[in-house]
Amino acid sequence: MDAEQARMKIDTCWDNEIVPALVRYIQIPNQSPDFDPAWQTNGLIHQAVELARDWVEKQQIPGSRLEVLAPEGRTPLLLLEVDGEGDGTVLLYGHLDKQPPTEGWEEGLGAYLPVIRDGKLYGRGGADDGYAVFATVAAIKALKAQGIKHPRLVTLIECCEESGSNDLEYYVDLLAARIGTPGLVICLDSGCGNYEQLWSTASLRGVVMGTLTVQVLTEGVHSGDASGIVPSSFRIARQLLSRLEDPVTGEILPDWLKVEIPPHRVDEARRTAQVLGTSIYESFPFVPGMRPVTSDLAELMLNRTWRPTLSVTGQQGMPDVEQAGNVLRPRTTLKLSVRLPPTLDADRVVARLKTLLEQDPPYGAKVTFEGVDGASGWGAPKLAPWLGAAVNEASQAFFGREACYMGEGGSIPFMGMLGERFPQAQFLITGVLGPQSNAHGPNEFLHLQTAKNLTACVAYVLERCHAEL
Repeated sequence: MDAEQARMKIDTCWDNEIVPALVRYIQIPNQSPDFDPAWQTNGLIHQAVELARDWVEKQQIPGSRLEVLAPEGRTPLLLLEVDGEGDGTVLLYGHLDKQPPTEGWEEGLGAYLPVIRDGKLYGRGGADDGYAVFATVAAIKALKAQGIKHPRLVTLIECCEESGSNDLEYYVDLLAARIGTPGLVICLDSGCGNYEQLWSTASLRGVVMGTLTVQVLTEGVHSGDASGIVPSSFRIARQLLSRLEDPVTGEILPDWLKVEIPPHRVDEARRTAQVLGTSIYESFPFVPGMRPVTSDLAELMLNRTWRPTLSVTGQQGMPDVEQAGNVLRPRTTLKLSVRLPPTLDADRVVARLKTLLEQDPPYGAKVTFEGVDGASGWGAPKLAPWLGAAVNEASQAFFGREACYMGEGGSIPFMGMLGERFPQAQFLITGVLGPQSNAHGPNEFLHLQTAKNLTACVAYVLERCHAEL
């Protein structure tokens, strides 16, 4: 590969073709099915898929076949197959569904208002994960422009990832013969520690989510009359959460929610901490005077990637402050998100967590932990020497620095499924979600130069695949 020619080809494609397409994509309010009950009738998800399909068709990739699958009741899937040389197959992945818009966007920005500032494209879904299909095609076009051989390529772009990829396994089964047995899986839906080098994801945490409800009364009563006699539902909820989490340190208490961290992952966390330094925590929008849970950077990395944590992400039963009178409320409901170590089986945790929170309720309160859903994490297999070399060479060629590896604190629900389905495959899990890119939150942005560099790196790795798969 002529690296400079590839860079120019890809940069031009991004500037002239991909960015305008992403601007249109961001403007579509296509939320994932879990957040949009009307997705089957409002046509927004299909609108996003049609935009991507039309764009890919216009690229006229030689030896390609493009199809949209949309069985009744299933989210659509964009399938792109590109003929290659040799017997090898590479499976590439991305998604087009989005998280809800949320509040708190800076003035002049909005979830569906694409804005380019300081080399960043703001708007919901651009970085998570609308760019993936466009970057994949641009990488393939760069190879074709130089007449470079590559393996057979199969690209799956789904529309249910933010809802747990509920339809992806169905499609993988349906398309098993067409997918074949990939030697490499490339997923462009992960993060990067900075915008200065290529990052590969070494592990992903799992998650268990559910709704904890504590009910003490059939209706609210005057707090002056009942307090001191009727225990507060909020206080009981605090007691129950203390069974799970140390309220001072945040440490998760049950041993069955922990694993022994592999020594090589500890070493990896230390190396990553040396590369990133204090940006590990300075990238978060702390209020003045706030500090992270520890000053040990390696421990912060391990907390984020290999240790269980609890987050309370929502509530019901509490009126807004302006509407809150002197009433002892009948119930408190909290949405819990428990992050799990990568190697812990989420299915084994769900029942034990439900028992932990529901058994022996204080004061005989009515306690339920419902809507419980779990997804296991994932640990990457050891990179083959050729892939490790290709990833590092690509990073040096297009970022000017060596490649880095780190675990991610979040989940990509389908990775465990793909790992089980293709146990002999190598995996390159990477992405553009770097410091302050804020996927799922306000002011989400796509760092455009990183996206360009990453696209070129994918092209480089695809070229190396031809001789190895």
